[in-house]
Formats: sequence, structure tokens, C-alpha cells
Amino acid sequence: MSIRFANRAILVLESPWELDERDANRSSVIPFVEGVAKLTGDTDVHYANFYDLKSFDKALECLCKGNLESRIVYIAAHGEGKNIAGVPMLSLLLRIASRSRRHRIDGVLIGSCFVGQNSTTMEVCIEESRLRWCVGYTAATYWLDGTLIDCRLLAELSQLEDEDFEDRNSVVSAIARALSLFDPKAEIGNDKYMNSVNLRDGMSFVLQLRGRGQRARDVTNEVWKYIDDFSHES
Repeated sequence: MSIRFANRAILVLESPWELDERDANRSSVIPFVEGVAKLTGDTDVHYANFYDLKSFDKALECLCKGNLESRIVYIAAHGEGKNIAGVPMLSLLLRIASRSRRHRIDGVLIGSCFVGQNSTTMEVCIEESRLRWCVGYTAATYWLDGTLIDCRLLAELSQLEDEDFEDRNSVVSAIARALSLFDPKAEIGNDKYMNSVNLRDGMSFVLQLRGRGQRARDVTNEVWKYIDDFSHES
């Protein structure tokens, strides 16, 4: 019997959530991401847990198998400041960036609280790599709300072709389409002082186009301008 191989993959690296005292690895983004993969088609989900930098390295190595057209890395873990699951986000992103050319990794979606505040770190990590984009949350995001937003982003961004990354509008519009189902004013979490944060203020988006001389830059304002312009036209 022949085995079916997809041409794309979403690599999910997840750290245990422990959302409550009885959460013995019960909570996971996997069922949601598998639904996205089935919906979009020609996409597999490759999954591994990580607990520290060493296990993240091993997990990433295990997931980067086969000759695929493109991959997206989805890090799903608690975040605080510049750390993801207690590991510096810089270390994790550099590990991914170093494998991006060999394994055709297009982007990184960070499903972790607060790390999106460090958009400069995101820019530094993807620059000079094959990575085209990086997305992160700037607030402590409600788990289910954030996961649903992540799924919409994965569904849109996983459909982009290599040539789409030559045009800023193609990527910005894909992100905007993903977010267009949600109310920009909807509360998605809290800041460190427990003040409510809405979707519009709760995320950051970094993009690096293909081509010589292209540099990574924060396109968050461009995404929301695109959404605003589209809503006014409608």
C-alpha cells in the first residue's frame, strides 16, 4: 500500500499548558491544527512536545523530515517577557532560522503570551534567514481565543506560494483576511497590570520579503490599515 505524502506541513512544538491543577497534558492545540490541515488540504501536521532548549532542539530535528515545498513552525507554549516556556525566545527563533533554508520554513507563529512585545527580536532572528514572517502576541491571551486566532492565521498563511513573498501586499492581505472574522475591539486578554487588551493591540506581525536587500520589518500597522480600508469599502 502506498503512503500519501503532503507537500506542506505545520510543525507544532508544544509545551504542556497545565491550565488548571488537573490538567495532566489534557489541553492541546493539536485537534484545532489538525482541523486546519484537513480543511486546507495537502498539509500534514507534525507534532512534538518540548520542555527546555535541549528538548526543543531534538523536537525540531525530528519534525524536519522529508522534502516538502514549505513548512510553518507553530510554537504553542506559555510566554513571559522574552521567554517561551522558560527558554529565551531568541534561542528558539535562532534554532528555527538556522534550519529555515534547508527545510524550507516560511514562517513562525508564536502562540505565547507577551513575546510579541519583542518585535525587534523577531526581526533580528528572521533577518538573513529564509523565514518570511513571524507573529506573536503582546498580551496575556485567553487560551481558546488565541488558539482560534492562530488557526485562522495558519489556514491563510499556509496557502501562500513562494512567489507571494515577493509582494508585501500578498502577505499583509493574507494576515488581514485571517483577522477579518474577528472584531478588532474584542477583548483577547490582559496586559501585565490586568488591564483588558483588545485584538488590535494584542498582536505584532513581522515580515521579510524575498529578494536581495530585503530586510525584516514590523508590518502590524499595515495589517490593520488594510483591514480598516477594506471595512470602509464594504
